[in-house]
Amino acid sequence: MKVLVDTPIWSLAFRKKVGNINDTAIKNLTDLIYDRRVAIIGPIRQEVLSGISDRNKFYEIKDKMSLFSDYSIRTNDYEFAAECSNECRGNGIQGSHTDFLICAMAIKNGWEIFTEDADFFEYEKYVPIKMYALK
Repeated sequence: MKVLVDTPIWSLAFRKKVGNINDTAIKNLTDLIYDRRVAIIGPIRQEVLSGISDRNKFYEIKDKMSLFSDYSIRTNDYEFAAECSNECRGNGIQGSHTDFLICAMAIKNGWEIFTEDADFFEYEKYVPIKMYALK
């Protein structure tokens, strides 16, 4: 099964220092990469690359991420993301458009979501996403 890797996990990987408390997350990402189970969508790539003011660092990370192809997002995926958003909002849970697009793509494709963003555990109460569990 593919795993949609969210921005916080990529960010950890690109700024990792030896002995970091997130070594388990990085090891899991490395295993997913070796197993060819990583999924990514354009909005996640954009989030990861946005705000990198050092031009050399930007191109370094861009090059590393170029090893992963974006999965196509169609009109009905955006519509389904809006449905997920409306369902959560109707239950008092707010979230970003990108978060709900991640939910929609994961549900549609049967992917798990790998993130450290606690909001997804709230979304999970109202939309049928599957969260990736660290091994």
